[in-house]
Amino acid sequence: MIQTGISAIDTMNSIARGQKIPIFSAAGLPHNEIAAQIVRQAGLVKPQVTKDVHDTHEENFAVVFAAMGVNMETARFFKQDFEENGSLERVTLFLNLANDPTIERIITPRLALTTAEYYAYQLEKHVLVIMTDMSSYADALREVSAAREEVPGRRGYPGYMYTDLSTIYERAGRVEGRNGSITQIPILTMPNDDITHPIPDLTGYITEGQIYVDRQLDNRQIYPPINVLPSLSRLMKSAIGEGLTRKDHGDVSNQLYAKYAIGRDAQAMKAVVGDEALSPEDKLSLEFLEKFERTFIAQGAYENRTIYDSLDLA
Repeated sequence: MIQTGISAIDTMNSIARGQKIPIFSAAGLPHNEIAAQIVRQAGLVKPQVTKDVHDTHEENFAVVFAAMGVNMETARFFKQDFEENGSLERVTLFLNLANDPTIERIITPRLALTTAEYYAYQLEKHVLVIMTDMSSYADALREVSAAREEVPGRRGYPGYMYTDLSTIYERAGRVEGRNGSITQIPILTMPNDDITHPIPDLTGYITEGQIYVDRQLDNRQIYPPINVLPSLSRLMKSAIGEGLTRKDHGDVSNQLYAKYAIGRDAQAMKAVVGDEALSPEDKLSLEFLEKFERTFIAQGAYENRTIYDSLDLA
């Protein structure tokens, strides 16, 4: 398992080595801060049932970070953040600015993944590739397609965008006979918070789950504003359990999902009928909802929780 140090991801949407799992965000949400936090804290969880499991040694683990179509302020934020906390020593950084040529935006993720493949299959490291923002990449693809006067597909994007995105996402995984792996976390911003937009829609078809950044949680000053209910990691079961994380990991995660869903239902009911009409069980569910969001999901931008810290907290 790849450990991010973020409870909402590690406990509820565990990332297996070699998995591709996108972060669905939107304009104005703190996806850049989440990406920087993952780069700072990410490491391996060794398959041992001991407390001494977190291994970020550069012999075993590396990070490749590719930013596409970012402005100068965002590029400066990433570079400065990586330099200040020392993570730049293990990070290979690709920065494509908004005023750079469009064609560079299209080759940036491929350069990043070629570098990751060298680390993974030649040096046999476990590599985490973070790519932001895939929406900028798709817009660049649309721009090139329009310049070539190709027949447009949905919302003006080229009809081959699914195939093009798959040539990027499908480069995650493991190769038989090699110890290394490539894990991908592409980040994309959904235009108008629309999850049915072609970019998140096609990305969801290709990848193995998603991590959903929620505007309502962000409005309530909860960081990271990750809504675990629409989030999903399809390979989670192969990365958790006895000998990998902890025997009770799956049960704890399922209980949290169930109780949180009940709490959200009680919250919706309260908005309709008011506090007085709620049963004692509903009030307990609302109390759990508040504690879950404020103490489990919420954590500091520089707070690194191991998977065992998160499970104990859960």
